[in-house]
This record gives sequence, C-alpha cells and structure tokens, in this order.
Amino acid sequence: MEESGEIRSFEFYQFPSATEFASQIESNNLPAVFLSFLQLVFKGIIKNWKAFSKWNPTEGGLDYLQEQLGSSIVEAMLSRTAPVFYGDLRSHERVPLPFSTFIGFCKQHKQKMDDGHDDYVESERHQQTESESESESETERPSLLSRDALPQQLYLAQVPIMNAENEERVQLEALNDDIQTPAFLETKIIASINLWMNNAEAKSSTHYDPHHNLLCIVAGRKQVILWPPSASPMLYPLPIYGEASNHSAIGLENPDFSIYPRAEHSMEYSQKVILHAGDALFIPEGWFHQIDSGNLTVAVNFWWRSNIISSLSEHMDSYYLRRILRRLTDREMNQVLDKASSAGTERPKKHICELHNNKEQDQSDYGLDQSRKRPDLKEKGLQQKILLHELGPYPLQALHEIVSLVHDRVNVADLSQHMQSTSTTNSEHTVKDQCRNIVATRLFRLEDDPIAKILWTLEPCILQDVFLSMAHNFPRTLEALILHLLSPVGAEVLTRKFDEMDWQTSEEDRNKFYQVFYGAFDDRFAAMNAILNGKESFALQAFKNVLDKFLGVKL
Repeated sequence: MEESGEIRSFEFYQFPSATEFASQIESNNLPAVFLSFLQLVFKGIIKNWKAFSKWNPTEGGLDYLQEQLGSSIVEAMLSRTAPVFYGDLRSHERVPLPFSTFIGFCKQHKQKMDDGHDDYVESERHQQTESESESESETERPSLLSRDALPQQLYLAQVPIMNAENEERVQLEALNDDIQTPAFLETKIIASINLWMNNAEAKSSTHYDPHHNLLCIVAGRKQVILWPPSASPMLYPLPIYGEASNHSAIGLENPDFSIYPRAEHSMEYSQKVILHAGDALFIPEGWFHQIDSGNLTVAVNFWWRSNIISSLSEHMDSYYLRRILRRLTDREMNQVLDKASSAGTERPKKHICELHNNKEQDQSDYGLDQSRKRPDLKEKGLQQKILLHELGPYPLQALHEIVSLVHDRVNVADLSQHMQSTSTTNSEHTVKDQCRNIVATRLFRLEDDPIAKILWTLEPCILQDVFLSMAHNFPRTLEALILHLLSPVGAEVLTRKFDEMDWQTSEEDRNKFYQVFYGAFDDRFAAMNAILNGKESFALQAFKNVLDKFLGVKL
C-alpha cells in the first residue's frame, strides 16, 4: 500500500473483533485495509467465502453465475464516457439488462484476452467514439438506449444482493448464500450488500458515500485513491442541492486546472491502496475515493450507518448545521491569516527616524485639527505613550507607515473640512463615498491590504502605543482610517489585536486605552460600528468560501 499525506490508513492481516473495530477503527473514521495474501498470519477472511472460488472467472465462475441468475434482470450503468463512469446522471443511464447478457459480454472479453487480443477493447472504443459522433450530428443529446451498447460501456454498479430499506430492489438475492458478513459487522445494522462487476477496465468518478463501506474483492484487482473529508476543497464537490452532490466536479481525464486550481495539489492529500482478490478495504463515511477496476473484476460491498449519524436527532439538525458552518467559517478565517503569516510580511521600510525629524510637517500634511479637543490623558503612563519622542524606533516607524498610507489614500484635510460641517450636504456624501471606494471594502486577503499587513505584524503592546499616539497627535487620521479605510481583513486583524491586548492588560489599563482610543472620534459608536461591520464582512466572505469549497455553492 502506498501512502501520502498526514492522515494514514490502518493495515491489518486479520479481521478485528467487533469491539476492536468499533473502538480502534470505526470511531477514528480512518480507512483500514484487510490483506489476505499472508496466509501464515490468518486463515480466511473472504477467502472462506463460497464466492471466492465459485465466482472466479478463471475457474468457471462466469458459468456458475449464469446458472444461478441467468434469467434475472439487473440494472446496469451505461456510460457515455467509458471507461470512466461518472456519477452525474447527465453522463450515464441506468438500464435494465438480462444478467445472462452481461455474463455473455464477460465471456467474450475473457476469450479475447485469453487469445492475446489486448487491443480489441481500444478498437471497440474507437468504434464507440465514431458512433457517438454520428449520433450527435443527428440529435443534440442522443439516448444510449437508441442503439446497441458496447460491452465496455456497461458496469454492474451497486446491484443489490440485500437491501434493508427496499427489498423489492434486490435483484441478486440468490448470491447471498455465497458470502459471509464479517464477524465485526454482526452488531451493525447493514443497510445494503451490493455486487460490483465489470467486464472491461473501468474508472469511477471521485465521490464519497453517506455510509461506512467495506469493499471486498472477490476476483480481479482494484486501485483505490482515498482523500479525507477535510480535502473536500481540493476536489470541488458538486452543488449540495444537485442529484450527484457527493461527487467531485473534476474530470478524471485531462482535468482543467485553470477552472479548478486547487485540484492541482489534490494528490498531496491522498493515499493509494491496491486491492487484490481476497482483500477488503474499510472506507469510512465521508471519505472521497476514486476506484480503478481491472478487467473482469468482481467485488461485494457492505454499507451501514455510522454511530454518529445514527445517534443524531432530527430536531437538532439545524443546531448542528449552524455549529458546523460556524466552525468551518472560523477555520477559513484563520487559514486566510495563517497563510499570510506563514508566507511572511514585510516590515515598514522607511527610516525609523523619518517621522521624528519631520513631525511638524506631518502634522500639517495630515490636516491635524490643532484646535480640536484631544483625549484627556491624566495618567502619567498613557501620557508618556502618546508623545512621539517617547515612542521606540519600531512603533515610530509603524506609526509613520500607517499615517503615510492614510494620507496617500485620502485627503484628510478635505475630509476634516466636510465632516466638521453640522449639516448634511451632497459634498459630504461625495467625500464619504469616495473614501468608501478607496478602501476597497471587498479586500479579503491580508497581502492585498498594506494597512492590515502593518497591523498584523505589530505586537499588541506596540499597536497600543501607536494608536494612543495617533489618538493624541493625529485624531483625524485615525478617524479616517477606522471610519473609511478599514477593510474587512483589516477589521478582523484589528479586533484580534484588541483581544490580545485585553488578555495582556489589566481591566483598569484596558478601560483607559479604549477611553482614549474611542475618545478620538466625534461619534464613538460610529467607530465601533465600522469595526464590527468590517469584521462581519470578513466573516461573510469566509462563509461564502466555505459554501463554495465544501458545498459547491457559489453566491
């Protein structure tokens, strides 16, 4: 078994007991491989099944199956894209077919392979392509039922041997005597047991199942590629409201990474398992898997509901939905900031003494209203922090960078002139609208917002000094920054820094800081609303990302 990624499957050489399976495997929701080729380690597994010898195509198994079920009508999957079988109903049809007819295709395929005609399948696929081209020239979307299907277009997929919910759908009940339910599943309520059989090579589209799955190989070979549920964003699941919502939108052949860029790295999160006759694989619910089946492969699978799903109460569904969406949204927000943090952010590049040397010019340039009443800072500690010459080199540099960026984006002097007006005028609305346009309120990535990048790099204590200094020396600049230039990602960064400050300072110092900070605004509630609105805009974008990545829904 080949593995990659951080999440690995367990590997066993004998079936565990029911208790071991429930406590060590099922509860962890991780795959497990049960290998049958080491006879010295165990006796049996599915090699003890009657099916293992009676269904084997190389030992007369096709004749046996035809004798048992030749007159039965089964539902076959008829693919337009063989050898790939996509779960989307637009690419395949379910058609009734005499089981004896399918067995006849298998015998034909086996005879050709025994005769060494390895190229006949490709020849038939070529004929299939030409036939489809001719049909498509006659009608926009031809039905595969309107012509004879080629053998390799057919796949007996999920044909029920047992179905607890719908006994009428069971088509191959007679085969139930040839298989055994593993001992560790005897305490489970099996939802269905199904036959999977293909005469030519087949590929299933990437998908997950809403049940736990035990896949048992009776004859042939299967390659299974597994992805954990957390890799869902890399696989672009189809919309949750669609008929094939558990399938990936990415094509198996020639995927277009320009449309699905995250998929280019999907294999980094996968693990590959090769299953031979006698092997069994536990695929937990929610795990994406893509399966390649070799010629004349026969398999049986067991589906059962997980303990988690079985224990969920319907009246709690809406609550669990909100909790899960909130958790995914929080994780998405963290990933946005962590990604930028791991990539590194540049510190301000201007000389650390530049602001100190040009303090008077700065105050003039940034429209500081000298007559405006400054926040009352009677406490000696806070009073020292607002003096520019008392700031350390790094806080001074950061202050200069922030003030410069605000000045570059907004003419603070003009903004101040309009905002001091007691009446609402069209010119005031114009200035405010221009500021809102400048702020680029849709900024979601940290690397796109230079102001947010600076805030992110500062330690809470340093940012506190910077804001105290701005509140006293550049109140209009601080007002413009918070009310009009704070992007959603900037608001998220700012509130996180405030939270860190709250943890690191006493309640008394915390209250003093916020009194000074919000005291710089004519309307402190407008400042609070601006920060909270920006933070919620950031969370909204993260929520939209979650819907896209995990539910396939774009807003």
